[in-house]
Amino acid sequence: MKKASTALVAALALVPPVALADTIIGSWNIKHLGWNNDKAMAEVAHVAQHADFLAIQELMDPAALAELERAVEAASGESWSSMASDALGRSTYRESYGFLWRDSEIEYDRGAVVFLDSQDIFAREPYSAQFIELDSGQQFVAATVHVTYGDGISDRLPEIEALADYWGWLEEVYPGTPRLLMGDFNLSPDHPGWAALRKLGASPAITNGATTLGTTNGTWSNLYDNIWHSDRLNITDSGIIRFTDLLPGDHVKARDAVSDHAPVWIALGDADMELMTLDGSDYEAASEAANDATYCIDLNEASAEQLAELHNVGPARAKQIIEMRPWGSVDELTRVSGLGAGSVKMIRNNGLVCP
Repeated sequence: MKKASTALVAALALVPPVALADTIIGSWNIKHLGWNNDKAMAEVAHVAQHADFLAIQELMDPAALAELERAVEAASGESWSSMASDALGRSTYRESYGFLWRDSEIEYDRGAVVFLDSQDIFAREPYSAQFIELDSGQQFVAATVHVTYGDGISDRLPEIEALADYWGWLEEVYPGTPRLLMGDFNLSPDHPGWAALRKLGASPAITNGATTLGTTNGTWSNLYDNIWHSDRLNITDSGIIRFTDLLPGDHVKARDAVSDHAPVWIALGDADMELMTLDGSDYEAASEAANDATYCIDLNEASAEQLAELHNVGPARAKQIIEMRPWGSVDELTRVSGLGAGSVKMIRNNGLVCP
């Protein structure tokens, strides 16, 4: 695989941003879409219709994407289209990727392809295609990936680091076209593992908040889902759709019947995200809650999963933090075995811990 040259990166930096008119582009890991798991398809469709274009991860059966397309058409009263990759994976557990888009806004252009991973780094190779935003005529590349979770961050880093080569490969396959790399990365965007991709000019659209639903009502953790973009795109807004506030029932029900991940989105041009409750009630309250990107980790109340999100903590040190409660300040974390002053300083500077 070829890497993008320094000269190429420098040349691209001189190209002015492009404008796509009034378009919402999103990405969503729809937990095991296509399994026989009592998925509430009408509720999934209600959330999905908030975007004009949606990259989908954890598609277990392409037939389910066609079913979702029909459900979104029924919910929105508009025509939609979709496409799916082949099933990808190294074992009997395999996933596909999908793209879903509103026909009045987006059109497929060319080049739907699964990455040829000659070094066999990715458990599920990324999937990409080129599309056209119809109002402006602007082309853009949508690429999506679901990074392996593994037993810990060390299992994820090889794929994260390989995304830099993939970013350069996208430029070779779709030369001069703005790129979006969307998906469930199983890694916070502030982790040092992203250094190689950042060096090529890619940036995360979402830098604050949490995208995975906890197992108890109202709990959120981990900023794992994101949209990385080239600097040529004029992004005017971004956010996380915390869809539990838009649907009937509680957080736990939504996690089981819809997804354990929230969609992330960007607005291009003059597009506005207008959130809608399924039953039309409490619209303003739901909009405020679902757009709230504020997220912090309380050392005295957070779960082990949330604490493990902190720099250099992990499951073992998260358990220590819980056992050593109460905590008065972040600086006291030097009492935890293996957390030196440097690590605690980084935890404090990352701003994830609640004041």
